[in-house]
Amino acid sequence: MILVTGGAGFIGANFVLDWLAGSDEPVINLDKLTYAGNLDTLKSLDGDGRHLFVRGDIGDRELLGRLLTEHAPRAVINFAAESHVDRSIHGPGDFIHTNVVGTFNLLESVRAYWNDLAADEKEAFRFLHVSTDEVYGTLEASDPPFAETNRYEPNSPYSASKAASDHLVRAWHHTYGLPVLTTNCSNNYGPYHFPEKLIPLVILNALAGKSLPIYGDGQQIRDWLYVKDHCAAIRRVLEAGRLGETYNVGGWNEKANVDVVNTICSLLDELRPRVDGKGYAEQITYVTDRPGHDRRYAIDATKLSQELGWKPAETFESGIRKTVGWYLANQDWIQNVTSGAYREWVSTQYGV
Repeated sequence: MILVTGGAGFIGANFVLDWLAGSDEPVINLDKLTYAGNLDTLKSLDGDGRHLFVRGDIGDRELLGRLLTEHAPRAVINFAAESHVDRSIHGPGDFIHTNVVGTFNLLESVRAYWNDLAADEKEAFRFLHVSTDEVYGTLEASDPPFAETNRYEPNSPYSASKAASDHLVRAWHHTYGLPVLTTNCSNNYGPYHFPEKLIPLVILNALAGKSLPIYGDGQQIRDWLYVKDHCAAIRRVLEAGRLGETYNVGGWNEKANVDVVNTICSLLDELRPRVDGKGYAEQITYVTDRPGHDRRYAIDATKLSQELGWKPAETFESGIRKTVGWYLANQDWIQNVTSGAYREWVSTQYGV
């Protein structure tokens, strides 16, 4: 059995679904169900005895201690995090509480559990911490992609809180011997993505006839990773990663934000044309850039590829087509997740 934290969020839920699609090993799924946690994503697991959902906070040591003792997982995979840069700018406190203090409490709960395991179970146990490329800061156009040896230079409250959590995980390994693994991924996209992020926001706004907001000049570059490829990478690191090591996970798909938006518009023109015959790109609107907006992220995933044999199965072109198709085919999920509070957030953030 494994314990997954944050397993109702975008990446965590995709991981749970992917795990149970390929394995009968049960999952305990602990999630606080904040605004981005959505049990609708896991609806296909209703009645499945392999999936135990528990609503709770990674900072609740009493709850964690009980879950660990009762279910004796062989691994903990930590997805639980506040993860949106814009929200961290407006309200950094939640990010410090969850990503820093929460990770500390989780590590302490896991350490206490691990210390009491029998020798063979102790040796086999793993704690895998899922992090982000944003901890490395920003890149110039001519810089090589981020490697695991790059120093941390976080530029937003979100990335600073994730950097702090990474340091805690590293310290708990070197100080206490906790068998940890860390992954730092590039921008994920795919099914079940909460629609405050660029790709789902553009798809939904386009279909609704709304503006497609792009920050600044739209030339911010990101490396895009299809979420199911990320899940496969995490499984591989959990299976064979070297203890205490960090593995960067990237899609080798650097794209400027405006090019991503134009690609989505072209796909929608093909798959769901506007009734007036015009192109969706006419809805693009440039808005004031956000404070401290990093110009470029790019991941060098060579270490993961060479050591563990992982490579992404999707190109950006194949992955984005699957993603647009999924959103077109899953309007019920979209309606359920886009509450009034979400609509108010988009209006406040983008002014559109």
